[in-house]
Amino acid sequence: MPAHSVYITRTASFLPNAPVDNDSMEKILGQVGERPSRSRKLILRSNQIRTRYYAIDPLTGKHNYTNAQLCAEAVRGLISEDFALSDISCLAAASSIPDQIMPGHASMVHGELGSPPCEIASVSGVCVSGMTAMKYAWLNVAAGQHPSAVAAASEAASYAMKAENFEPELAHKVAALESHPEIAFEKDFLRWMLSDGAGAVLLQSEKPKKGLALRVEWIDNLSYANEMSVCMYAGGRKEPDGSLTGWQAVDRTVCNTESFLSVKQDVKQLNEHIIELTATRTLPVVQKKYAISADQIDYFVPHFSSHYFRDKLDQTMQSVGFGIDQSRWFSNLSEKGNTGAASIYIMIDELFKSGRLQPGEKILCYIPESGRFSVSYMLLTVV
Repeated sequence: MPAHSVYITRTASFLPNAPVDNDSMEKILGQVGERPSRSRKLILRSNQIRTRYYAIDPLTGKHNYTNAQLCAEAVRGLISEDFALSDISCLAAASSIPDQIMPGHASMVHGELGSPPCEIASVSGVCVSGMTAMKYAWLNVAAGQHPSAVAAASEAASYAMKAENFEPELAHKVAALESHPEIAFEKDFLRWMLSDGAGAVLLQSEKPKKGLALRVEWIDNLSYANEMSVCMYAGGRKEPDGSLTGWQAVDRTVCNTESFLSVKQDVKQLNEHIIELTATRTLPVVQKKYAISADQIDYFVPHFSSHYFRDKLDQTMQSVGFGIDQSRWFSNLSEKGNTGAASIYIMIDELFKSGRLQPGEKILCYIPESGRFSVSYMLLTVV
């Protein structure tokens, strides 16, 4: 374990524009093809998300925030009379799909902030990338490299979900006289699952003089990519043998007609393996490694993409001897949506500011990722 204690002393989140309800989603994202999505209501009934946020001006239909700007807004939310932008000496920023391929996301966020020169780290991936940024910042402070560090994560999924992105694919299908000129379920599915937002935390080596903080006890990340093929991806095509053909391996015409840059998910693979790998197999290992038990946990903060998985996760935790009554679970998925790598930050921010926390309470966070299957667990203590 790190030699020095590290505390989350401030949290922030940023959700762009007004909340979008289920009936307004397709109007803002755009309708793909000649008829409304046939799967939208089914997916929303399963995920139970009622509102979410998009970086899209509802009046003009144009994006009014970049991904980097979302992240910078969250970081600015950390600023107080005790911590200025000029105090940032280490910034770790994560996103599933940054605004550009290069330079890194953290470079763009740093540029938006305009803060003095500092150490930066850009983390890519899917949901666990936010926790990798958190771990980078935590270990930097714990090692004494920096007195404080900022970790942040953001998603602007709506850029990839706008209807106009799928028009070349539909035109290709019509030209080929295919009987079902609509986008595949693996693409349509995620249009009703993902949304935009950002979150940030300030990690410091000293507790604040007043108020609460969250001491980071440990962060444990684990990948199962050695066993599993790609499940959630963008910029590629999954082949029948499970391999992935990247966007650089095909010409631009194929990229457009097959919507290579859209976000896709192998839903069957997700349902079969996400709970088994990230909970059934991993939770007992974490229990043993850190000698923790369910009765020590006051709040369980799970990131799940859909309420469809809530009871499945609950049953699995009970089966491995780590059952936590759902009255001790904290989630804001229904109101804030699934913001990928930023979700855990947005949940921690809401819980931290809720007025519910008491010194000594323990918070266990669970962040699964279906990219190629990985998971993160984090234990926090309220001080």
